[in-house]
Amino acid sequence: MAAEDITALLQLVARKDRQAFAGLYRATSAKLYGIVLRILRRRDLADEVLQEVYVRIWERAGDYRADKASPISWMAAIARNRALDEVRRRTPDSIEDHPEVQDMPSEEETGLAVLLRSEDGKKLWECLDRLQPDRRSMIVQAYCEGMTRDELAASYAQPVNTIKTWLRRSLVQLKGCLS
Repeated sequence: MAAEDITALLQLVARKDRQAFAGLYRATSAKLYGIVLRILRRRDLADEVLQEVYVRIWERAGDYRADKASPISWMAAIARNRALDEVRRRTPDSIEDHPEVQDMPSEEETGLAVLLRSEDGKKLWECLDRLQPDRRSMIVQAYCEGMTRDELAASYAQPVNTIKTWLRRSLVQLKGCLS
C-alpha cells in the first residue's frame, strides 16, 4: 500500500473511524510485527506489544505529521520504542538458562527479510547500500536488532553523542535517498 493511502487511513483513524483502523492494521501489521518480533525475539511478547502499539496508534493518529516522516516510519518508531520499553522492563534471561534454544534454526522469515523482498524494501536496500559500511551496520543494529545507543557506543568504541550524530546523519541520508 502506498504511503499516501496509509496517510489517508491515519487521518480517518484520527477521527476514530474503526473501518479505516482495520484497513490500516491489515496494511501495516506484518511490518510492525516484524520490527517488534525482531527486538523481543518472543512471539508471545511480540503479540502483546503489537496490540499495545496499535492502541497507541489509535490514540495518537491525530499527532501524525506527513511533513515530518512517512506514515510507516512514524508507526515503526512507535513499535520500536514500545518493544524497547518492554526489553528494558523485563529482567533479562540468560541463554544459559535455555540451552535448548541455542541451536534451533528459525523456520520463519524475519520481518526484515519480508520487507526487503518488497519494492519499498528493494529501494531501502539500495539506499542502505549507499551508506558507509559501518553506518549501514549501525542503522541495521539499531533499528532492526534493537541495539541501544549505549550498546552501539560500546560496540563501536565511540561516545554515545557520536553514535547519536552518526545515526541521525545516516537517517537523514536515507530519507533523502528514499524521497
